[in-house]
Amino acid sequence: MLVSAFAGLDTMRAAYAHAIADGYRFYSYGDASLLFRKDT
Repeated sequence: MLVSAFAGLDTMRAAYAHAIADGYRFYSYGDASLLFRKDT
């Protein structure tokens, strides 16, 4: 939820859907994200 507050809930849902579809693995010790702001 912390990352969603920064990037937006829809963006993070899309990112997680992509990760799950591509077989990324999530572990209980946490994960990291490097986010870039989309140029408008």
